[in-house]
This record gives sequence, structure tokens and C-alpha cells, in this order.
Amino acid sequence: MVTRVELVSRLERAFLDHGYEHLTMTGLAKAVDVTRRTLYNYFSSKEQAFRFLIENVNAQAVEIGMAAGREALADGQDAAAILATILDTRYGNTRRRLATSPHAIEINDQAFRRCRDIMIASAVGFQSELARFIDELEGRSLLRVKPDVGPEALAQLLADGARGTNQSLPPIDPAKLHQRYHGMVRALLHGATRPAS
Repeated sequence: MVTRVELVSRLERAFLDHGYEHLTMTGLAKAVDVTRRTLYNYFSSKEQAFRFLIENVNAQAVEIGMAAGREALADGQDAAAILATILDTRYGNTRRRLATSPHAIEINDQAFRRCRDIMIASAVGFQSELARFIDELEGRSLLRVKPDVGPEALAQLLADGARGTNQSLPPIDPAKLHQRYHGMVRALLHGATRPAS
């Protein structure tokens, strides 16, 4: 029996290696190393398998991103570095994995076309967690959010900035995304916060 974590990992590899359009359920079963019957026990269609993947990859990315932020906080980094670390882990890691695929553009397009509801729900959940974290940073006097902005609006701006960074034209070398997130966060904080002391 394949665990959920193994299944997510195998599905991701299959779609990265083969793309979406040309992959059949038979090909997907072979790529994830299960029988076609076993795959149909999990999913009724390729789209359902893809949606399962997108939902799980996003949930995992949010969890890992927030954990990276907590680690940066424990390491004594400043607010901008902490928030950039969260965004780089949450969004950058996914972008870097996707960049390894010759099907990256197709997969990105299919994700937005077939999984928009999942991606919106993930964004809302992440931004809510990020707002609570910003509130915590403010409580620790690591930053002070301007009253006309607030933690929720700042979380939205930061997440929008990270998603925009991922779609920058010309494209950014995925290995350099962390630098762009840091620059974007510092620029937003300069306009949305005032000195903590």
C-alpha cells in the first residue's frame, strides 16, 4: 500500500516528467508504480489525481513555509528576512521544482485552469496564517504595521508580491528567487511599516 506522502511525491514526479495532456491513467499508473486498478481505487480520473496533487503540494508548502519562518525567528533574523524566508519556502520551492520540468508551462497552465478553487483556498489559508504571524512579529516588537494597513492587508500584499515575483518577465532564474523575494519584502515593509522602536 502506498502512503499519502509517497503518492503525492510519485504523482508530482509523474506530472513533472510527462506533463498533463499526454499522460493517460494507464501511463500515470505506470509512472507512480501502481497498477491501473489501484490508481482507480484512489482516483476516478487523471484530473482528480492532478487536483489531489495540487491540493497536497500547496498544503505542504504552506506548512513548510511557516515552519521555516518560525526557524528564522528563532535564529534572531529581522522581520524582513523572516517574511522573505516564509515566501521563498512557500512559493520559491514549488517554482524551483517546477523549473526542473520540460512541461513547466503546461503544468502551471493546467493548475490554474483545473485547480483554481484549490489554489484560491490555499492562498486564503496561507494569508490568514501569515497575518497571524505578522501580528506575532508585531507583538514581539520586530515590526509595527501602520494602522491603515493592518496584518491582513500586509499578508495579502506579501503573498501577491511573491506570486508576482514567480511570474516576472523576463523570467527569474529559480536559483535567484530568494534574492527577489528579499527585495520585494523589504520594499513592501518600507511602505507598510514604521520602525519598531
